[in-house]
Amino acid sequence: MNSLSDNYEENISCLRRLLGTDRNFDILEKDLTVAGKNAALFLIDGLVKDDILEKLLEYLYGLKPEDIPGSLEQFQVQNLPYIETEVLSTVDDILKNLLSGVPCLLLSGLAGCLAIDCRTCPARSVEEPFKDRTLRGSRDGFVETVVFNTALIRRRIRSPKLCMEMQSLGESSRTDIVLCYMEDRADQTCLQKLKKRLQSVTVDALTMNQESLAELLLPGRWFNPFPRFHLTERPDTAAASILEGNIVLLVDNSPSAMILPTSLFAITEEANDYYFPPITGTYLRLSRFLIMVLSLFLTPLFLLLMQHPEWIPESLAFIQIKDTVNIPLVLQFLLLELSIDGLRLAAIHTPDMLSTPLSVIAGLVIGEFAVNSGWFNEEVMLYMAFVTIANYSQSNAELNYAVKFMRILLLILTGCFSLWGFIAGLCIAAFSLLTCRTFAGKSYLYPLIPFRWSALKRQLFRLKL
Repeated sequence: MNSLSDNYEENISCLRRLLGTDRNFDILEKDLTVAGKNAALFLIDGLVKDDILEKLLEYLYGLKPEDIPGSLEQFQVQNLPYIETEVLSTVDDILKNLLSGVPCLLLSGLAGCLAIDCRTCPARSVEEPFKDRTLRGSRDGFVETVVFNTALIRRRIRSPKLCMEMQSLGESSRTDIVLCYMEDRADQTCLQKLKKRLQSVTVDALTMNQESLAELLLPGRWFNPFPRFHLTERPDTAAASILEGNIVLLVDNSPSAMILPTSLFAITEEANDYYFPPITGTYLRLSRFLIMVLSLFLTPLFLLLMQHPEWIPESLAFIQIKDTVNIPLVLQFLLLELSIDGLRLAAIHTPDMLSTPLSVIAGLVIGEFAVNSGWFNEEVMLYMAFVTIANYSQSNAELNYAVKFMRILLLILTGCFSLWGFIAGLCIAAFSLLTCRTFAGKSYLYPLIPFRWSALKRQLFRLKL
């Protein structure tokens, strides 16, 4: 860290060279005369509140020589009518604050630099999140500005025990990261481990925001698809997790919060469970578990029964395929899995005005033609339609894809090795869940493994708060 020198002109020249004020149009330098002293104000255009800065400049121009004390610290305390100020003594601190949008003022004859935090950030208004929607409850959601997100949590937790520590990560990006936790409830071992991990991370930039941070904090086997972190766009969910003793990570430029540590049961929870009476919340929670299990096993189990029709009970004889099977069933299922993902990607990039007609074309015309032409059987289309809809019963996209990958693995192994392949697929899925660990090092299936009935009861049933 390079300390500022006592020479005012040398400091100005150093900042001009490092900031490239001659080639960057948005990095501005304004030369001032404050109480007969030369001064320079550095700022970034577009990241400053113009009205506040105008009033500060008007005040500075009105100062007299006797209003300037002997040090910048005294000037900050006695003479500057603004709250968010800080005296900086190193070039690195000046660059960090200035490139974050904080205007920096240098006065000749006074050592140091005065950072005046009157910045503003381009941000959209607080609105209901696109996902994590609820039928009841609050309609606000996180935005891309981290200060707004911390305010949304502070609004819900008015306790002095709530701690919000800010750090920066990335040599080039210097992305702001905020740790939110309750001082008396968070697992201190997990908290210290997280802080050490953040301090030890060396990266040039968080190019993909929270995903990049998650891969740095939770390194592991790339072939295990189950998520070990929980992302939410709802401030009420994040606040509830903090009150339960979890740690929430907020990343600037990201409209969601990362909850650590988390388990499979915690990921499947939703805000709707708590905005309805206990019996309704329990029904919703158990329904999601059942639908998730069905979406995993329905198509592989159907494929296994079609390979061994003699195993089908008479009461379920109607599930057998009656039409001619032109393409092996396993290939039909795999082709539909790929086609559904293709339609999903196309829907993301389709303009809103065209989404409805294209959905009708994809669902009716292509689907009807695929059945009539003999490419797919009606039963296969029916079960894949249920699986597709079932994927949206969970709001966590990472968990949905994990279930999808396990389902595809089961289909391939069952199609190749019949019953033994189905059993091998179950073993691989169980192994993936059993070997997955949370950030705190606990079982991913807690409180099922290790078994804790009191905790498991609260995960499965929506009890009274």
